[in-house]
Amino acid sequence: MIQKKICMVGAFATGKTSLVARFVYSLFSEKYQTTVGVKIDKKIVNLSENPINLIIWDIYGEDELQKLQMSYMRGCSGYLLVVDGTRKNTLETAYSLQNSLEANFGQIPFVLVMNKWDITDEWEIEAAEINSLITKGWNVVETSAKTGIGVEEVFQILAQKIMET
Repeated sequence: MIQKKICMVGAFATGKTSLVARFVYSLFSEKYQTTVGVKIDKKIVNLSENPINLIIWDIYGEDELQKLQMSYMRGCSGYLLVVDGTRKNTLETAYSLQNSLEANFGQIPFVLVMNKWDITDEWEIEAAEINSLITKGWNVVETSAKTGIGVEEVFQILAQKIMET
């Protein structure tokens, strides 16, 4: 069976751990849990009858005090760049991370995850900004770890992009 390492990256408190819990265990908790270092989970996804074992590295969120350790990204086949739609600054962090990852590792498949879709009335990120990223060729998926909207889809899209490269 094919195994692929994927990483969850983004600012702190964007919902990376909640997305993994929803995807792997079909669970959601309102209780915030800070990731210390990295937490690793696995789940098999099927792409056109080909099972792929995703090794999911849930990496701590980046903030002004703690930057992403590039060593966690070694051997990564793709990543989910997670943004909290209710905090515009998390999109700025995502831009910075994407630039840094591309500078260090070249072009690795990724999907921009616009999380917290269940509370769009609180969003600070405009649709026009999301559309401009799509126009640039980025895959953008709106998700909600709480309701499950888009969660399976985003992992499937990333797995498909990885297998196409």
